Amino acid sequence: MADVHDDVIEAARKLSSILPAETLGIVVTKIEHARSITEAQSVLGRDLPHPHYRALALEFLDCAAGDPQPLAPVALAIALRAAGHVEEAHRKSQSVELVWTGPESDAAPFRRTEQAILQVLNSARQRITLVSYAVYRIPRICAALVRAAQRGVRIRVIVETPNEVEGHNEYSTLQALGDDVASCATVYYWPRARRQQDSGGHLGILHVKCAVADSRWLLLSSANLTDYAFTVNMELGVLITGGSLPEMVEQHCDWLVASSILMELEQ
Repeated sequence: MADVHDDVIEAARKLSSILPAETLGIVVTKIEHARSITEAQSVLGRDLPHPHYRALALEFLDCAAGDPQPLAPVALAIALRAAGHVEEAHRKSQSVELVWTGPESDAAPFRRTEQAILQVLNSARQRITLVSYAVYRIPRICAALVRAAQRGVRIRVIVETPNEVEGHNEYSTLQALGDDVASCATVYYWPRARRQQDSGGHLGILHVKCAVADSRWLLLSSANLTDYAFTVNMELGVLITGGSLPEMVEQHCDWLVASSILMELEQ
């Protein structure tokens, strides 16, 4: 038999899974000190600056106000705090899986590379960072990125260069991504002027291949975002779920952008 407060409990779980821990703490404190749900709505509507997070917090309070037996603000705050602790513990638990493209054996079970990257993209609810040296013929990845954007996920794609890679044929990153992805993603590249070079004048290259989402999922792989990497090449990587590593990669990419080491590609 369903409990009268089940909807509020589910709303608390959902909100805690989306809001950053710091923002959730602010929401909990504001609700905890309010004398009524109406006052909490007024305070959060005024004091929570991020429009998307503010809307989600107010949606939670609307659910609480519509409960057949509305809980007091302090009880709502306790429910949110408890859900936040559970979510934090869930995020910190870590699992690691091997990811592979190439001939298969009975020696060990491997996740397929494309399957793993699709899991990362399809699991995202807040933001995705996708990094690759090369991008070519990836329709299923592009479709997953568009679906993510449609559910409100912020998408950042980081590539080697928008035009020509030394020693390779010229290609267009935006053309490879497709118009639908280009229109919903922010694309960054590493300008030549910001690269280190050796004594012979050879510039460094962006050789990173990874996908990270919501500070929870991280795929590290030898595979570029190409059809060959998903089908005929030998590629090896790991899919990390939980722990601190996904967030560390996201924060490092944030720093590269903020420091202008990576530049936004004008579309």
